[in-house]
Amino acid sequence: MTIENLEEYQDPIQYDKEHVAYKEDITYLTKWADKATGPIVDLACGTGRATIPLAKTGHSIVGVDLHRDMLRRAREKAVAEKLDIGFIEQDCTKLELGLKSDFIFMVGNSFQHFLTNEAQNKMLDSIQRHLVKGGRFLFNTRFPSEEELVSTNCEDPGFSYKDGTLSVHVSYISEYDALNQVQHNITIRRFFDANGKLQDEKRSIIDLRFVFPLEMERLLEKHGFTIEGVYQDWNETPLTSNASNMIYLCKKIN
Repeated sequence: MTIENLEEYQDPIQYDKEHVAYKEDITYLTKWADKATGPIVDLACGTGRATIPLAKTGHSIVGVDLHRDMLRRAREKAVAEKLDIGFIEQDCTKLELGLKSDFIFMVGNSFQHFLTNEAQNKMLDSIQRHLVKGGRFLFNTRFPSEEELVSTNCEDPGFSYKDGTLSVHVSYISEYDALNQVQHNITIRRFFDANGKLQDEKRSIIDLRFVFPLEMERLLEKHGFTIEGVYQDWNETPLTSNASNMIYLCKKIN
């Protein structure tokens, strides 16, 4: 993840309106957090969507992110909940947290923000340094399905939601660079009033790296992890070619 690829996260309040309701991963994260001793770590924690629910159940947790404004929003939310959470501004490829953990996780498909082999290597090495022997790293990333990798350069509909008196319609334009396995995305947000009149339009860009399952297997093993499970959802459904998501549960070997 680099500062140059964070345009999509410039408005933390808008980010929360679009993402904070997602809770499908919380039960599974809690299952593994309950098995851990000592502090657990939420990497690329954003505004604390997963960090705060885990802290509310009594876990000692640290949230790490590169984006200062997202962390500011996370701290505000934690204070409002009267939670003592350490939020740290650091690059996940250069972690210096001063701790070792039984359980480190990275959700929200944040694995895709590491666009090059070098960035992936540094991130995984950084996580290794902060895990105890036998500690677990859990993360998810989008499955490289045919639908994801087709470049149409056409605007595809996404989702809609209410923002006060306005209706927000979100759509996407995507182009896939097969040579570098990177999808270049433009997110378009259109804001309509109660009469359906367009009031504003905002665009942001983000690049996302796709990794294929056999490639991921080799990558994780290279960095000292054994894969304990690969799933297509948070109910531990085994991965199939029809998946849209890949969830990896990994254990540090030594």
